[in-house]
Amino acid sequence: MEESERIEGEPVPEASTEGSGATPPPLPGIELANPAVVAAPVQIRTHALGKAFGEKWAVQGLDLEVRAGEFFGFLGPNGSGKSTTIGMLTTLLLPTQGTMQVAGCDVQTQPLEVKRRIGVLPEEIHTYERLTVWELVQFSGRIRGLPKATVNDRGMELLDLLEIARSDHKKLVLDCSMGMRKKVVLTCALMHKPQVLFLDEPFNGIDARASLTIRHILGQLVGSGTTIFFSSHILEIVEKLCTRIAILNDGHLLATGTVPELAAQTGLPGDSGLDDVFLSLVGGSGEETPDLPWLSSSSS
Repeated sequence: MEESERIEGEPVPEASTEGSGATPPPLPGIELANPAVVAAPVQIRTHALGKAFGEKWAVQGLDLEVRAGEFFGFLGPNGSGKSTTIGMLTTLLLPTQGTMQVAGCDVQTQPLEVKRRIGVLPEEIHTYERLTVWELVQFSGRIRGLPKATVNDRGMELLDLLEIARSDHKKLVLDCSMGMRKKVVLTCALMHKPQVLFLDEPFNGIDARASLTIRHILGQLVGSGTTIFFSSHILEIVEKLCTRIAILNDGHLLATGTVPELAAQTGLPGDSGLDDVFLSLVGGSGEETPDLPWLSSSSS
């Protein structure tokens, strides 16, 4: 990048690792903690939490406890209440009933403090689209009180790690692809190293190489004690990444535990996969899905 083209406030570029295929290095400032954490503090707690829209209850009677350093999966069919729950936990929706604490703070009485301590990557990106990529990263870091030098360093490290070319730093967020937007918003969500990170379908629109990089970053965060609250419809990823899983249906919590624990709760063998457990709890089975004759026919 020529000196005249450099974005104001952006550090002097170093050699990029884009396209090298090498394993991403650990981010400076994020140290792995001892994995043998005993009695880790509760970072997310809900009691009798519920949300109604008119006469329809989207979530009802939700009791959850998620501890520091957990990679917690939150599953359910479409319309089960997952996004509504995340909306309440991240201060975007007021509950109709119940209580909730996140990162040691009451969500209803201390919403600003909760926002300081969490990071959020929503399924649908709504952000300041008329800012450039670099302006949004700067804004997100400075609004959280980080020093400008720290914002510059962490922003550049994360954008490089997520393979956002430095020539794209001056691009408007409005002009970015869905995958690039997700990477930029994830950078903003990680900038302050949150105590709790909420992820709603984070891998949608992300290519395979970037997905591996993101999984590497998330592994570092969990190792350092960050709690990740992860919602996805991709059961294989949830089973691979999550230490515990909750399954929701029609706004009610059906079960919580590890995959073997969930299998035991449903009466399935201990080696059952998450897909079998999920279908057993919410109903339905791929074996019962009827064939459509016109799809298997050789004629059009």
